[in-house]
Amino acid sequence: MNGALTQADAALRNFSSPDTEWHWRFTVLKGEILARQRRKKESLELLAADLPPSLASSDVAVWRKLAQGLSNGLLGEFSESARLLGDAEELAKLNHPDLLGEVTLRKGTVGFLLGDNKAADAAFHMTLKIAREQKDSFLEANALGSLGLVATKQEHYDEAIDWFRAASQLSQSVGARSAAAKTIGNLGWSYFEMGDYQNARILFQQAEASSGSVGLIGDQVYWQTNLGVADYFLHDFAKAERESQTALELAKKMGQSDTIAECLNNLSELALEGGQLDLAEKYNQQAEGLPPASDSSPGNLPSVLIDGRIEGARGHFTQAEKLLKKVIHDPTAETSLHWEAEARLAKVYDDERQPAQAERQYRLAIGTIDTARKSLQQDEFRLTFLSSAIESYADYVDFLVAHGRPNDALHVAELSRARTLAEGLASTTETHSSSTRDVHPQLIAQKLKASLLFYWIGQRNSYLWVITPSKTTYFKLPKAADIEPLVKSYREALPNVADAQDTAASGGKKLYAMLVEPAKKLIPTGSGVILLPAESLYGLNFETLIVPDPKPHFWIEDVTLTTANSLTLLDASIERPAITGKNLLLVGNAVPTPGFPALPQAPVEIQKVGHYFSDQNRRVLEFKQATAAAYLSSNPGQYAYLHFVTHGTASITRPLESAVILSPEGDSYKLYARDIVTHRLNAQLVTISACNGAGTRAYSGEGLVGLSWAFLRAGAHNVIGALWEVSDASTPQLMDAFYRELFQGKDTARALRDAKLSLLHTPDPDSVFKRPNYWGPFQLYAGS
Repeated sequence: MNGALTQADAALRNFSSPDTEWHWRFTVLKGEILARQRRKKESLELLAADLPPSLASSDVAVWRKLAQGLSNGLLGEFSESARLLGDAEELAKLNHPDLLGEVTLRKGTVGFLLGDNKAADAAFHMTLKIAREQKDSFLEANALGSLGLVATKQEHYDEAIDWFRAASQLSQSVGARSAAAKTIGNLGWSYFEMGDYQNARILFQQAEASSGSVGLIGDQVYWQTNLGVADYFLHDFAKAERESQTALELAKKMGQSDTIAECLNNLSELALEGGQLDLAEKYNQQAEGLPPASDSSPGNLPSVLIDGRIEGARGHFTQAEKLLKKVIHDPTAETSLHWEAEARLAKVYDDERQPAQAERQYRLAIGTIDTARKSLQQDEFRLTFLSSAIESYADYVDFLVAHGRPNDALHVAELSRARTLAEGLASTTETHSSSTRDVHPQLIAQKLKASLLFYWIGQRNSYLWVITPSKTTYFKLPKAADIEPLVKSYREALPNVADAQDTAASGGKKLYAMLVEPAKKLIPTGSGVILLPAESLYGLNFETLIVPDPKPHFWIEDVTLTTANSLTLLDASIERPAITGKNLLLVGNAVPTPGFPALPQAPVEIQKVGHYFSDQNRRVLEFKQATAAAYLSSNPGQYAYLHFVTHGTASITRPLESAVILSPEGDSYKLYARDIVTHRLNAQLVTISACNGAGTRAYSGEGLVGLSWAFLRAGAHNVIGALWEVSDASTPQLMDAFYRELFQGKDTARALRDAKLSLLHTPDPDSVFKRPNYWGPFQLYAGS
């Protein structure tokens, strides 16, 4: 847009005389550009002079009124803005009906600035209708993006994402670079509000670069600011501070008081995180001292919330309570501010030694979160939602543990688990999952004859509950910042680990000491263990951890491990019988597609697995028959066993786009997770003999979401999926051993363990299959 401004200035130098029509056309064009750059006072000063009578009814007159209306709206002069836009509408109706879409778009924008979402929504829908009638793609893209903004303001973030995606695709297809830059950033903000900080950061970065390239400097500063916010929520505090300081300096140069305030709020939050109360107060006072963007702008509620936190940290409880209640009772506050203020007030009551009041506030916060989450319609957005609210759960868990109520803390932790998975299962099966109020952990352990290890990984405190048939014991663990880097480094080291005594396995020893050693006396050797992980632990195969004595060995040699999503679903699964037959749907050995070459050992694995089922109880979809459509139309719900021998993909940004790679059929060769969940199963077992079948991204409360999650969501009782890339060479041997053990009468968990041990303990001293990289990726997920 800076380029457009430069060209307008150059044209005005060529047409400097106010006696020419072109002088006025370029003057009004410059005023419009300044208005769009939010340089509203400059725009109004430029357009103050009246047009000559010869242009009073021209399209130039309409555009002048539009620019003046927008600038007044941005300044909060809404009555004057409405008058000017009304004039523009009358002129357009009489002489320039092709501009009526621009008029309704501008009226919607000013209504949005005024906070009248109903009027804005109606105006933008009218703009969309006009744009489509006139086949004006640029106007249509603006209308779509504007409808996304209204949905965002109404906190309908899933709806907003749909509008913004449509706007982004259209903007880019017609080369509307400015509109595309704005839309990408707004799409990022919607993802941010959904708790999807990784996607949000990617989009903010794209929007910042795109805005700079088209000269939208004000927008560029805004998206730079949001990069710092995303980094804060991703717990990269050093990067968040750098991004926020950079944004603050740019915002000061631009004189953007609202953006300056947001940067200062971010820096206050970072100072609070580091316990620097004086610095937090300094930044916050600067933010509060800034003038509002307009007379109609609401107060800086984030600053009020920060004030409350500072006063609470200093022990000024009465003042802290007053400030936090101000946020809670403000109807203009976003829902996320409401629940944060409720949880912060709970902390104040706790510090005041009013535990009953504190618990009431924590329950209110959890209730506010739950109500907001229930308003979302799509699984994709429910999955990410708790990322933005998990800290409130963590505060409540810490409160209950600190007050000697670890079992109640376990109950609250369970409330956050596998919500989307449980809701999906309840909507597609006759047996609804139990209410968490009815779950009795020790009874579950008795029925399953196993020890349950329930983990909670928090930014300040982490916990492990060990649930045996006779008692529940809890242990305090290191915080997330101590655990997560170690998990990451051990995952990266595993391909190079030869055996349990390898020096490369030192991370496995440390993780065992951190995560398992405290519970060692409660877990008899040879027993079954069901893991309920959290956060980064979802991506860790505990079987590969190193037990130090009597000599270093992998934990798989001591116990039989299964992974579960939640206590609630474990409890429900006990009561929901699976298909009892012995029939198999075997899919794989697909026709190669670009990027997915043939798997040389796929025919061997298909032969070995199929061997365990009779001809009449086995259906094989192979070669050209192995298509997504063939699977979906095969009535997969009739099979007790499903086995896939193929490539797999795991999407980090959109996990329901994870896919099983099958044979091409037209342009399609992927069986997507989003399609898997719509075809109900009741299988004993689904085995995904493919890379990254478990998924690569963990969500707070939900765990890894990918193909394994999708088959569980469809109703499978057990799923075997891979945490990392699998070996085409070793997998047929592993699967052959697994089915042999399974049909000798062993349960799924023990059969898989014994198959893995057959590789680990192979008599061939030179076999590379002993390495955990070969037997370790496959993990059993149970309890749907």
